[in-house]
Amino acid sequence: MTVSIADLVPGASESGGDLSAATLREMFRFMLLARVLDERMWLLNRAGKAPFVISCQGHEAAQVGAAFALTRGKDFTLPYYRGLATVLVMGMTPTEVMLGLFARATDPSSGGRQMPAHYSHRRLKIITQSSPVGTQIAHAAGVGLAERIRGGDAVVWTSFGEGTASQGDFHEGINLAAVQQLPVIFQCENNEYAISVPQKQQMAVTSVADRGPAYGIPGISVDGTDVLSVYEVTRRAVERARRGDGSTLIEARVVRLTAHSSDDNDRAYRSQRELKSMRLSDPLARFVAYLHDQDMLSEAEERDLRAEVAAEVDAATEAAEQAPMPDPETLYNYVYAL
Repeated sequence: MTVSIADLVPGASESGGDLSAATLREMFRFMLLARVLDERMWLLNRAGKAPFVISCQGHEAAQVGAAFALTRGKDFTLPYYRGLATVLVMGMTPTEVMLGLFARATDPSSGGRQMPAHYSHRRLKIITQSSPVGTQIAHAAGVGLAERIRGGDAVVWTSFGEGTASQGDFHEGINLAAVQQLPVIFQCENNEYAISVPQKQQMAVTSVADRGPAYGIPGISVDGTDVLSVYEVTRRAVERARRGDGSTLIEARVVRLTAHSSDDNDRAYRSQRELKSMRLSDPLARFVAYLHDQDMLSEAEERDLRAEVAAEVDAATEAAEQAPMPDPETLYNYVYAL
């Protein structure tokens, strides 16, 4: 059965639980950084400088809330292509993200070999997905099994969209993790569209979380536009995984504020009314309003923070654009095993 945050922690979205005001402001900064960086990538794409963009706009609260419940440098993350805010929290810099967008030689994800948004960083324990969606789910189960064999207590967290929850990798990965009681957290970021196909046309259940109990693990559905609710649900899933009680499936219900990607026109399948109404659920606007209401962030502090983030994105864009391209002599590196 689906469990809501209200069932777990009454008032959690209003209280912030054990988080300090400084941590809440840091959460907002990461959400803002992801949004501004994402918007810049769209501008670069439209200017013909970036080949492809797939956006995290509307997903920032789900990603930041979850990532703050993990331990950076210890836990493994296997994000999907919308995971920009996730990788920023886990330690990737805006410059490193831009190096991937521009396919530069020092791109930590692949040295300029992967398409944008295939995030990877060995030192930060960020593991890439493949272009066929869902591969990271089976990989997450494998990493969780390896961690248990070696006797560690790191948690493995992976994300995907609800469309991917209809792929075979989803079912196989979750089944393995459930049977073996692996320390894996599966986060479905449900924005209700698998590209142009609405959820009701590609699954009979109303909530992806309902599939968790079918595999013998908890399935929790949470408001993914509420960063504090996602944090609390993920924190409990992390505690459960570390003490050896196995996996959790979390469905974070989010909004996709852009088209599927820079190659998509969502006006062909979404009404103007729907496009406008989504803005009322913008997680960034929701969280900054909360911080103002709780006297944790003044309007002047918000202006200063926005200026600081804008300057950081400007610097990252300039540094990445001026970085060297890969040497043609390295074309076949990492393609064939010797």
